[in-house]
Amino acid sequence: MRPLEGQVALVAGATRGAGRAIACSLGEAGATVYCTGRSVRGRPATGQRPETIEETAERVTAAGGHGVAVQVDHTVEEQVEALCAQIRREQGRLDVLVNDVWGGDELTEFGQPFWKLSLPRGKLLLERAVTSHIITSRHAVPIMLERDRGLIVEVTDGDNFGYRGNLFYDLAKMSVIRLAFAMAWELRRHPAMTALAITPGFLRSEAMLEGFGVTEENWRDAVAKDPHFIASETPFYVGRAVAALAADPAVAARSGRVFSSWDLAREYGFTDVDGRQPHWGEYFARTIGPYNKADAAAYASWINGPMDLACPDWPKE
Repeated sequence: MRPLEGQVALVAGATRGAGRAIACSLGEAGATVYCTGRSVRGRPATGQRPETIEETAERVTAAGGHGVAVQVDHTVEEQVEALCAQIRREQGRLDVLVNDVWGGDELTEFGQPFWKLSLPRGKLLLERAVTSHIITSRHAVPIMLERDRGLIVEVTDGDNFGYRGNLFYDLAKMSVIRLAFAMAWELRRHPAMTALAITPGFLRSEAMLEGFGVTEENWRDAVAKDPHFIASETPFYVGRAVAALAADPAVAARSGRVFSSWDLAREYGFTDVDGRQPHWGEYFARTIGPYNKADAAAYASWINGPMDLACPDWPKE
């Protein structure tokens, strides 16, 4: 089945990890996917990471779609504007926008309190991980509005109000959830336009596997180093979640909310590439959550509660 045959998607930040898998999953469903990022062959933009947007586009095509690689720095408005002009010129439509630009791994100072953080590094992180999403939506969504329909997906980390371990990291990941809500609010008079956020669980990305010294074939060996890795998922788990949302004719009912790969897997009935159906939410609550809640007993009750920003009745005015 190719439910997205004839549709056009833009995955901003498709070089590796969740972005690459989302692009491939949309391609597997039949979409034409514009795969953007900064790293191209011979010119890595993230340290010495080997992944490139050309490789992602080739994988999209191999999966059954049509991949188009375009080098874009999404913090540079002129480059984003040129990209969207290219999509309009070549396709005349845009059905799915996935904002997955991050670029903050080397900028995040975990273990440091906010009063010791580097402000230049923090400002750059927010520019890459939040401002880039705003710039991209600003220029891509008008293409969707020409047909008055489309899906906007903000990729985040976590579907709750719990603290994410670093002030700038937390601010970035919470901000893109709020972007989905804000865009949904402003699009409320366009019933076929949907904006939502999605989170993966413990992600077995290329960098994570490399950090543990394992591959996808023997990833369970890393459980000896981190027992929580047993509940991890491949990037294709959230990729399949996005593809399922894009193919759902009733997706507009989800606008303004944040979803998880694990909950959507149960709802839509898909599995990870290895046939498993990990549920990070249940695992966290069972093994990690009690410790966090004990440490945070003085916080308000909502600090670790579910985050659902949906308004059941969007005001008409």
